[in-house]
Amino acid sequence: MIKPVLTSTVATVVLVCAAPARAELVFFSTGRTMSVKSHRADGDSLVLTLRSGGEIACDASTIARIAPDEVPYPEPEEVRLKPDSTQESGGVPLQADLPYGEIIDKVAAEQGVNAKLVRALVQVESAYHPRARSPKGAMGLMQLMPATARQYGVADPYDPASNIEAGIKHLKSLLQRFPKSVALALAAYNAGEGAVTRFNAIPPYAETRNYVSRILSLAGL
Repeated sequence: MIKPVLTSTVATVVLVCAAPARAELVFFSTGRTMSVKSHRADGDSLVLTLRSGGEIACDASTIARIAPDEVPYPEPEEVRLKPDSTQESGGVPLQADLPYGEIIDKVAAEQGVNAKLVRALVQVESAYHPRARSPKGAMGLMQLMPATARQYGVADPYDPASNIEAGIKHLKSLLQRFPKSVALALAAYNAGEGAVTRFNAIPPYAETRNYVSRILSLAGL
């Protein structure tokens, strides 16, 4: 059984494309395959280091073999932000001179979503880098996955206006799915609706819990 051992993200880091790197392909006895950065033994378990960060541990008996993954992928590099400043919003720390404010305010008002929540989400997701891309394939300011971009008809997920509009619509759908808890909606944005529904709470992943806490703090909620 695969056990999540996710690590928390760093507050001032966003994933973008860099130099290609090699990885490994894990072949499970079930026929499933997974591309990972590396692996190591830990007793009777194998710990797989994920491309997106974090690790999962699984029983060695569930893995048939591990081979080199010859397909290069973008190795994430760190992009450090300008130091945060504290603006007069209940003492909530916000990044100075947030860009794309007009687009966010306009679309958030149209969709009935809290603009401060959106601003905080963008800051945590991409640090306002419109070309940000994660190893998992999440793209742009609001880190849209390819399926989400297709769902909302986004032709260019790196276009700030298109990305923000789709991201806010997706966030709205999650707020409607979990109307009693903004925290659960944010957890679903990060970890998926299925994980939130399965646990009926914020999933017990350090990354997701840190993600939700940071956004709520930045938004002053």
